Amino acid sequence: MYYSSGNYEAFARPEKPEGVDRKSAYIIGSGLAALAAACFLVRDGQMNGKRVHILEKDPIPGGACDGYKYDNVGYVMRGGREMDNHFECMWDLFRSIPSIETEGVSVLDEYYWLNKHDPNYSLMRATVNRGEDAHTDGKFGLSDKGAMEIMHLFFTPDEQLYDKRIEEVFDNEVLNSNFWLYWRTMFAFENWHSALEMKLYLKRFIHHVGGLPDFRALRFTKYNQYESMILPMIKYLEAHDVQFHYKVKVLNVIFDIQKERKIAKRIDVIREGAEDAIDLTENDLVFITNGGCVENSSIGSQNEPASFDWEIREGGGWDMWRKIAAQDSSFGNPDKFCSNPEQSNWMSATVTTLDGRIPPYVQKICKRDPFSGRVVTGGIVTVKDSNWLMSWTFNRQPQFHSQPKDQLVGWIYALFSDKPGNYIKKPMRDCTGKEICMEWLYHIGVPENEIEDMAEHSANTVPVMMPYVTAFFMPRRKGDRPAVVPEGSVNFAFLGQFAETVRDTIFTTEYSIRTGMEAVYTLLNIDRGVPEVWGSTYDVRDLLNATVQLRDGKKLTDMNMGMAERMKIKEIGKTIAGTDIEKLLKKYGVI
Repeated sequence: MYYSSGNYEAFARPEKPEGVDRKSAYIIGSGLAALAAACFLVRDGQMNGKRVHILEKDPIPGGACDGYKYDNVGYVMRGGREMDNHFECMWDLFRSIPSIETEGVSVLDEYYWLNKHDPNYSLMRATVNRGEDAHTDGKFGLSDKGAMEIMHLFFTPDEQLYDKRIEEVFDNEVLNSNFWLYWRTMFAFENWHSALEMKLYLKRFIHHVGGLPDFRALRFTKYNQYESMILPMIKYLEAHDVQFHYKVKVLNVIFDIQKERKIAKRIDVIREGAEDAIDLTENDLVFITNGGCVENSSIGSQNEPASFDWEIREGGGWDMWRKIAAQDSSFGNPDKFCSNPEQSNWMSATVTTLDGRIPPYVQKICKRDPFSGRVVTGGIVTVKDSNWLMSWTFNRQPQFHSQPKDQLVGWIYALFSDKPGNYIKKPMRDCTGKEICMEWLYHIGVPENEIEDMAEHSANTVPVMMPYVTAFFMPRRKGDRPAVVPEGSVNFAFLGQFAETVRDTIFTTEYSIRTGMEAVYTLLNIDRGVPEVWGSTYDVRDLLNATVQLRDGKKLTDMNMGMAERMKIKEIGKTIAGTDIEKLLKKYGVI
């Protein structure tokens, strides 16, 4: 497997890999990474779909990319996904996945047209005082010292950040700034999360720093992620006769570990309530989704809280990974991620409006008609003075094909599930859907004497607790996540957010799809380049632009400097006068 960039490889079709007709594939899990691997096996590996088996413990596919209407509960979206125009592997895949809504076009086509005609941006990024504009004004509010702390992290070698927390590399100059408010609520970082992941995110998305305050850097699907992304992939795979095996729990994968070779020999499963095994040969490829950010998720209801159930059980992704990791040190260290659910959990809630009472409050804040079918909030609205650190969003409506035209479906999430609310004096994790809705209605400015009645009769709210939703942000070091294809592997690979690949960053749709692509291309030796991660971190234009944007447009000469530094800047200015370097620095506002 090798990386490539440019159109030459992007539009090429690989030759059929040698020996693929003798091979089969077993994919553990049916999340985005697993489905992507199946698609690449069929499209680029040209494997017969009947020889591709997807083993899923749940009765439905999709993993974390969900979006369903549960009987007697209501609409549920555990999370949301925003995309970037430089998700190279993702768009490489979706150009080949037919739309299930528009005949003759791809998922990429419809997504591209949608975001061209209706570009995303926010008109209200944060509120205070029950729905008032927080007046962050698109500014990061960083001091020179804070900006230098971010710059220093950007250039710190990975090895110096192993097992370090963000609060060990940033102090209050950053942590009390608008920058951190924007960043942590958009990406769901906590102060105690990994400084290494923070650095990798900075490098990966340096070209989007200027778009953080109003989300103009982001793009969204038309409907929820399940209907917009997962269902088209399922239809594509079913059309190629890929075999889905639901309600099959994988207990373990047994390996033959030799000095130079590692071979997956057996998959232990529970099928129809009985233990079973799938014996493997070297021609049977195994793709393992290890861990899982939505493991142990629990769904409440309008009148019931979601339980905080973090016990790791047999047949789940964490238990399986522990058993696999015990067999070889190259298979990672799952306990680095799943041993502290108090630091890896947050909660979300899906709110459905049932009449016309709530939408005017949404419209007042987002400054758009939420029933227009176009961008509504344009990303999350963060309640800056929320004890829960609550954010909420309404994406384009309807969010579900089955959604009545006079209803809105939105999403609420909060990073501090253990703190009492401002209006509901209980931790979010102890609240029913109705109570979470009441807290939200309070923060969007509904009169207090109307809040309870509105939450009970004008909305249906479904809470979800996710104990491990940001487990991949826990402090770590190299080797804690297994390589997508470990050294010496003959017939197996790891997939998803807890597999390690080069330079890309976790908690994105791109990361999941990239691991699937790299795994398939490596094990089948497909002779076509995997698209390289977008190289903005090596582009001086993006670096200059981000540096100026982080300082809210201030020029280099606006920094607090001593006389000696100012003299050096003056001398440099004379040296570059009349050169292309001077033009470049002026173009991006550095001087």
